Amino acid sequence: MQNSIVVIGIQADLVWENPAKNLAFFEAKINRLSEKTDLVVLPEMFTTGFTMQPENVAETMDENTVSWMQKMAKKNNFAITGSIVIQENNNYYNRLVFIHPTGKIESYDKRHSFTLAGEHKVYTSGSEKIIIHFKGWRICPLICYDLRFPVWARNTENYDLLIFMANWPVTRIKAWKTLLKARAIENMSYTIGINRTGKDANDYQYSGNSLLIDYLGEEIATLKENETGVLKATLFKNEQDAIRTKLGFLNDKDFFKLNF
Repeated sequence: MQNSIVVIGIQADLVWENPAKNLAFFEAKINRLSEKTDLVVLPEMFTTGFTMQPENVAETMDENTVSWMQKMAKKNNFAITGSIVIQENNNYYNRLVFIHPTGKIESYDKRHSFTLAGEHKVYTSGSEKIIIHFKGWRICPLICYDLRFPVWARNTENYDLLIFMANWPVTRIKAWKTLLKARAIENMSYTIGINRTGKDANDYQYSGNSLLIDYLGEEIATLKENETGVLKATLFKNEQDAIRTKLGFLNDKDFFKLNF
């Protein structure tokens, strides 16, 4: 088990439906990282922006973006994660892909479709919550609108890090910051939220406001509004475990079963 991990989040103004330009941007940012990194977190639909025209950009798991992620992971000896548009079995998915340093792939399909934008009409929802085991850490990866649903994020698996990646508009940015802190506090877990900046083709404005929060709800790393940049922090598992043991809040959680 590795007690501490260095987590990087990259906040970016995504180029609409242009995987080549977005991948070039993220690769340049990654190449400029100056210190050892264990995990890189990218925004939701980081190659395209939050598009409702998946037929324009969809890839399979064997195509360019996943291969690029594997190349980055192996070259830099870190894990990398972000969500992309995937076509599989005649369905489209908003799929979070997590690549280990070895190139091993794990994935999570967004559970809660953003009905306000019609996501449920074009993307198939996932039904499985996953826990990723990485360097002795248990990581729960979720996507954007999942943030509004605390039952889905509930820490019944004793995870150590909760990840949200998003295209969360500036009009509801207060909810983004408030709910990220709520999820961190109620689950006593490090929580990272990586959002995009800029304006998309539908004229929705995004301010970023990416942040990393500790298990008590304290901000330990943030990015400014509209900033294109890198969020960075070192997380310590023994400190989180000690507070969980001392306070014992997770021992009193309710148990439940989800029905789909």
